[in-house]
Amino acid sequence: MAILPDWRIRALCTGAAPMVAPFDPELLNPASLDVRLGETIMIESAEGPALVPYPLSDHDQGAPYWLRPGQFILAHTVETFNLPDHMSAQFVLKSSRAREGVNHLLAGWCDPGWHGSSLTLELQNVRQLQAVPIWPGMKIGQMVFHSMADPPERSYREVGRYNGDRSVQGSRG
Repeated sequence: MAILPDWRIRALCTGAAPMVAPFDPELLNPASLDVRLGETIMIESAEGPALVPYPLSDHDQGAPYWLRPGQFILAHTVETFNLPDHMSAQFVLKSSRAREGVNHLLAGWCDPGWHGSSLTLELQNVRQLQAVPIWPGMKIGQMVFHSMADPPERSYREVGRYNGDRSVQGSRG
């Protein structure tokens, strides 16, 4: 398995069947592609154990949503992914976000064939005293793309439960 460089990521994102949409060349790094926070998060509610959707559409960098100390949320990326069967990807939190106190719970592996979906993120403010600002469109992480040595026998396109999710999704067990 090899990590893709910038020029290969660009080529896979600008062809007839883009691997990432929308593709913004300004988000391209030497070995990854930055991804941005989408417009909906899921938060805890006192009404029950299920996380409930909360729109971030009224928030921006000047008036952010404040992630409270210890608060856990689900969020999603602006970008939608269509991984070919010879590619896998992994989400990695931006170091700036980690330095601010945001943690990602390491569930960002994307199998070959995962398609039609934004990535759901499991985020938590690990600071003890201060809230951390988040807003739609902020750079939250980056995707590292891997070229598979061989395509899998069964693609995630066939066996996956999280294909076609255009917004944040809770657990499907």
